[in-house]
Amino acid sequence: MRLQKLLSEEFPQNFIIKRPLYGALLIAGFTLVFALLYKPLGSHASRFLGYEATMAVYAFISGASLFGWINLLVRIKFFSNKAKWTFAKELLAISILLFALGVVIYFAAFILEEPANRWNFPTFLDSVKNAFLIGIIPFLFFTALNYLYWISPEEKYGASSDSGSPLTVEELIQISSQLKKESLSFYPSQFIYAESDSNYVNFYLLSGDKVQKKVIRNSITDVEQQLAHIPFFVRTHRAFIVNLKKIKSKKGNSLGYRLRLQGTDGEIPVSRNNTRTFSQLFRQFS
Repeated sequence: MRLQKLLSEEFPQNFIIKRPLYGALLIAGFTLVFALLYKPLGSHASRFLGYEATMAVYAFISGASLFGWINLLVRIKFFSNKAKWTFAKELLAISILLFALGVVIYFAAFILEEPANRWNFPTFLDSVKNAFLIGIIPFLFFTALNYLYWISPEEKYGASSDSGSPLTVEELIQISSQLKKESLSFYPSQFIYAESDSNYVNFYLLSGDKVQKKVIRNSITDVEQQLAHIPFFVRTHRAFIVNLKKIKSKKGNSLGYRLRLQGTDGEIPVSRNNTRTFSQLFRQFS
């Protein structure tokens, strides 16, 4: 159960996948330097070029093909939403990309290597294995960095609970009423949105797989001030505050947007006065 929650938890997207061009350049550079320094896995010169030039060609092919594969991958619906990236998607995406890279290297070797009987399954597996053994290093480097950020002390992450708090427990937010007679506590990843309702504010919070409504006597402006330290909680309308990481879709233009949020059926408005700020932050946190 704990492993299942870990795999389904929202997770920062790997830099190489998030920035395909920079990721491709990094993979190409790493492959070249690694090959020149360590001459790994029986690598050797091609029939046309010296060893250094051969490794440079392989590095270029690796980077260029990876750039293309990443751009194809993120067009698939399952991998297209950065805001809904999970640890499971991270591992699956890396595996797919490294397998695809191994396939490209396998066919590239028909041109670069000495004539040989390469059209066989063991040789194919060897190319895929080499792609994994070398390519996994930079991928895992960025995954490890994201994991450290994910559980960093600044975010105050810890263990999960059965009360609906996430697997990685974040800094607890406490909202107090203007009269200080009542309060409401939740974690950032539980918050979907808040809505003004006369002298009250309705909070819609995730509790396990369900959405719960919590009400506190307060103004939406005062609540906004209490949530100001969370950069992805945004006032989209005079009556709404939204968690940008819970947005499933948006439609509209600079005159206003309509948002659909995780676990809810209705649409949340983004007023014309708030579209510019919303768009800037949405690009940053989506």
